[in-house]
Amino acid sequence: MPGIDETLTFVPLSIAVLTVSDTRSLDEDKSGATLAERIAKAGHRLADRAIVQDDVEAIRAKVKGWIDDPAIDVVITTGGTGFTGRDVTPEAVEPLFEKRMEGFSAVFHRISYDKIGTSTIQSRATAGVANATFVFVLPGSPGACKDAWDGILSTQLDYRYRPCNFVEIMPRLDEHLKRGKLQG
Repeated sequence: MPGIDETLTFVPLSIAVLTVSDTRSLDEDKSGATLAERIAKAGHRLADRAIVQDDVEAIRAKVKGWIDDPAIDVVITTGGTGFTGRDVTPEAVEPLFEKRMEGFSAVFHRISYDKIGTSTIQSRATAGVANATFVFVLPGSPGACKDAWDGILSTQLDYRYRPCNFVEIMPRLDEHLKRGKLQG
């Protein structure tokens, strides 16, 4: 039965949150705030939080800076996953992936479907691994951020979750690079 094994020690991660928006400021960023609150409540560290406009190069530069930082374990973006001309977050981030996480999108859409029905198909939520860093690309609504965190990330980013979780494989993500972020 899946669940938290209380005999194991929680391992806090450093998580950066990027909001992609042409119109929001940090004070008005409900989605980024939702993620930051959940990250802190879970016991993780908010490594950084920023907002960039819907621009491929600006998004990619910010995410690349974070995945190149050995102190950051996870990057979560929110916004820019729709179909309008300004929605370019997947285009900006997916080229950075060494491995795509197809299952994340599938599970996210299943959870979302239960809440918003077929409207979930208007999101291009995606995830992958880049430079031994997990990267999750979420829609820009607070509800979508809650769904992704509560339904997927809260358990997969908890070392105690069984039968398996992302944290336990983090030291092996970069075996091909011979550098482990969580060693030591």
